[in-house]
Amino acid sequence: MTHEELEDAVPLYAAGALDRTERQALEAHLLSGCQSCHNALKDYQSVASLLPFGLSPMQAPRTLKAKIMAARHPDAIAVDNGARDAIRPSLEPGEWMNHLFPPVAPARSFSLPWAIGLVAVLLAGVGGYFAWTYNTRLSDDASKIMQLEMSLHEQSTRLAGLQRDMSARDRRLAELESDVERKTNDAAELKKQVLELEVELEEARARLAAGMRGRVPQDELATLMRRPDAKVVALTGSDMAREAVGMLLYDARTQKAWFYSVNLPECPDGTTYQLWAIDHRPASIGTFHMDSGQPAHLLVKRLPEFAKARKFAVSLEPSGGRSQPTGPIYLVGHTR
Repeated sequence: MTHEELEDAVPLYAAGALDRTERQALEAHLLSGCQSCHNALKDYQSVASLLPFGLSPMQAPRTLKAKIMAARHPDAIAVDNGARDAIRPSLEPGEWMNHLFPPVAPARSFSLPWAIGLVAVLLAGVGGYFAWTYNTRLSDDASKIMQLEMSLHEQSTRLAGLQRDMSARDRRLAELESDVERKTNDAAELKKQVLELEVELEEARARLAAGMRGRVPQDELATLMRRPDAKVVALTGSDMAREAVGMLLYDARTQKAWFYSVNLPECPDGTTYQLWAIDHRPASIGTFHMDSGQPAHLLVKRLPEFAKARKFAVSLEPSGGRSQPTGPIYLVGHTR
């Protein structure tokens, strides 16, 4: 038998209407583990167990039992029962599956008034419980809403106070910014005046140095070296002038640089020494002339790029200087 035929025989098996061969074939199929047939058999057995309750009960005639008992001889009944017991299978149709899937017994019915009363009591209890739960939750929610409103009011009051404080601080900050701007402008004006005075002072010192060449450079060097913020770069002679030395002093406050050198060879005619500040590429600081036996000095009034330079050098160039070093290097120094 195919699976479809066996599946169609499941309702008849549940009702006990199959013959021995068909019943054995279906039971073997069920033992093979067909889950769909197992589920169908359980459903049909539940329905089959309810079928007797759908029949209308009838009162049997009182003489029926006597007629049945008289129609058969007791010996024949015993022989017939013995033969039937000998050929009766171990389980009647449907009993084998009843061991695996016991049929669901129909629920015992209650009388209608008791059922209605019980349902009413249950409904009243459930309704009362839900009403109590709803009222309790409503009260809790109302309490929480009140607390939130109070907290919101407090936060609003605090926020208003903070806004007033912020407004007052903004006003004070604006006043301070105005004062700072005014003082910054005053400081810039004073700095400009100081720079102008320093330029005039340096010009006066230069004119004075023209009349007192032998003494003024030493005085200026001593004054600059006494300044605590002055930076010093030492330059040593190259192979062109091993005994030559130089010193570059820088005043960060005025951005002025002073260069002093001794033992440099005298400049030939048509040449001059040129001082270079080297970072990525050389930049000219200024030129100076070297006389025989005399120290050389150079004043640079404005040198704002001093902090970027990592190396300084002195080369011999044609008169007037060049934009890039072209002559031999005489002095070399590095910043610390």
